[in-house]
Amino acid sequence: MSTIPLFLDPEKGVYSKLLQRSLADDSAVAAIVDEVIDNVVKRGDAALREYEERFDQSILDELFAGEEEFAEAESLVSDEIKAAIEVAYRNITAFHTAQVAKGECVETMEGVRCWRRIVPIQKVGLYVPGGTAPLFSTVLMLSIPAKVAGCSSVTLATPAKRGKVDPIVLYTARRCGVDRVLKVGGAQAIAALAYGTESVERVDKIFGPGNRFVAFAKNRVSSFCAIDMVAGPSEVMVIADENADPLYVATDLLSQAEHGKDSQVILLIRAEDEGSARAIFERIDSCLALELEKLGRKEYMLPSLSHSAAIALYSDEKLMEIANEYAPEHLIINTSNYDELAKRVVSAGSVFLGPYSPESAGDYASGTNHTLPTSGHATASSGVSVDSYVKKITFQCLSKAGINSLAPAVITMAEAENLSAHAEAARVRTR
Repeated sequence: MSTIPLFLDPEKGVYSKLLQRSLADDSAVAAIVDEVIDNVVKRGDAALREYEERFDQSILDELFAGEEEFAEAESLVSDEIKAAIEVAYRNITAFHTAQVAKGECVETMEGVRCWRRIVPIQKVGLYVPGGTAPLFSTVLMLSIPAKVAGCSSVTLATPAKRGKVDPIVLYTARRCGVDRVLKVGGAQAIAALAYGTESVERVDKIFGPGNRFVAFAKNRVSSFCAIDMVAGPSEVMVIADENADPLYVATDLLSQAEHGKDSQVILLIRAEDEGSARAIFERIDSCLALELEKLGRKEYMLPSLSHSAAIALYSDEKLMEIANEYAPEHLIINTSNYDELAKRVVSAGSVFLGPYSPESAGDYASGTNHTLPTSGHATASSGVSVDSYVKKITFQCLSKAGINSLAPAVITMAEAENLSAHAEAARVRTR
């Protein structure tokens, strides 16, 4: 029995249905999130402490990690992990430093100068999940671009377990220059960052992934506090041909499937005909079955694979049409002509090219950011970057000659829109 179902060169109506993400009924989640946010807004720190005790078994004397906790974390993290973090830190910093832009200045007509000044967002809040594993890689991905951008205040929120934040998370936060670590998770952390409490200063923008409660909370507060994105379940699309090592493909699929039971993996097989498609699929499927037995974590992988699919296609045109329609969070192109296919990508969060570029490279240490659009939002949005942490403010300065030259157009347009005061503001400067 196949690990995931195979569909041979399906028509558009069929493959569009296969690519649909699962939609959960989140009405109960929404009701809980609304109650949590309302309680935090009304009761502040007291509500945060109560929720942490209820959800994370944490009795918090202090809401923020203290110096003793950071010192303890430093001693508990192994030299091997510190060295790996340093590799990731250097690469992520290098890639994001290259993104720093300079504002442009243009004289649009004589005496009319327009320019943009790039200004860091002052206060940012970073959310790092703390579910089944310490996601210290997310600390790197969120805090490094914040510091590169020049944000003046960086608050990281993450759930504590029995009053303790994972040492690797604390160590990484200190290494990345995070100003403070709030030992609170879930919707209550998002509410605290967005609205503030007696101890938590409200921020200007919230970043970071999380479970359904966190995603709903970010969506709820977004009318009051800016957010990076509302991220859904994680996903990967892998494109493979007959030259792709089936073990590489299988491990790429499973590394995504283990993110969570609601994750989705899509395999696109580029083949010449049905016979070669089945042969490629059988090799990959055999490796999937072997790796499932070897790796464990079936409680996450099997549910994810149950709503995933393999689709065989016989032309590059249809292959990339499907890839761009799905707009995956992660797109792996493991084919002999990956360079050519890469030129046709218009919708994806992050793209991994060739046989030696696993998704895990970008998830951890190659340098690109792993906080990416999901649920098809890559058709119109991008992952987190330095741009996410800055504002671009426009300026203009007109000389006397400049306003004299521009005023006739301004007056004509303003009067055509029946905005007489606009026209008069230009007219009086030309007398």
